[in-house]
Amino acid sequence: MEYRYQQQVLDQLEKHGIRPRPTTRPELVREFVNDLYRYELRRLRDRLRRGEIPKAGYFDRVVELRRAYSVLALKPDQLVE
Repeated sequence: MEYRYQQQVLDQLEKHGIRPRPTTRPELVREFVNDLYRYELRRLRDRLRRGEIPKAGYFDRVVELRRAYSVLALKPDQLVE
């Protein structure tokens, strides 16, 4: 089966280096993006624990990261046309 991803979704995915093929299931794409987002959150948390970033700005960085992964607000079937 082939899927036609929405152009705005493809643009968002491209920012993270993700280029799904027409045969890539939307569920798999969303799972991958979620895993990448969780990895970035863990990296941010680890930087906080090591003292590389101040605790005062941590929340703002988490919010910024969430905005960067706004495609996660969509369900898999919303990724495609």
